[in-house]
Amino acid sequence: MAGTDDFDAFYLGSARRLLRYALGLTGDVADAQDLVQEAYARAWQRWRRLSRYDDAEGWLRLVVTRLATDRWRRLGVRRTAASALRPPRPVEPPSDDVVVLVAALRTLPLPQRRALALHYLLDRSVNDIAHETGASPGTVKSWLSRGRVGLAAALGETFTDATAGGPDAC
Repeated sequence: MAGTDDFDAFYLGSARRLLRYALGLTGDVADAQDLVQEAYARAWQRWRRLSRYDDAEGWLRLVVTRLATDRWRRLGVRRTAASALRPPRPVEPPSDDVVVLVAALRTLPLPQRRALALHYLLDRSVNDIAHETGASPGTVKSWLSRGRVGLAAALGETFTDATAGGPDAC
């Protein structure tokens, strides 16, 4: 029977990767932390069954993906109104490179963003991503390819805009 020690070890071994994945999906540290916390709460509730899964961490990523999707749907309209009611939580600012990358990632459709996050942030293979998403390896390759093209276009525009004034413009 799986106990709290097993869950603790699972948490310690996977929490950083899951947070990195959630950050890749949301682009916001506080939102990513909230999603990860909720995913682990759900995992704890189901730990006896979940501990027997071949890929319990994959189950967590699926939960985070669904929670992120639900949050975007639910908060899309309310986010503007809610931000006027309460001050934002203090969070250490990300580097300029992270800001540019997150802005570029946000321009991509969720399947491409998810594939890029799994592949580049979690070092998952194409076959692993296909298995986790239920898509074919060819579809995953397409998502990665289109995602890279989309990122290159978005980042190219960003860097072109930043350098348009020449080296002396600031």
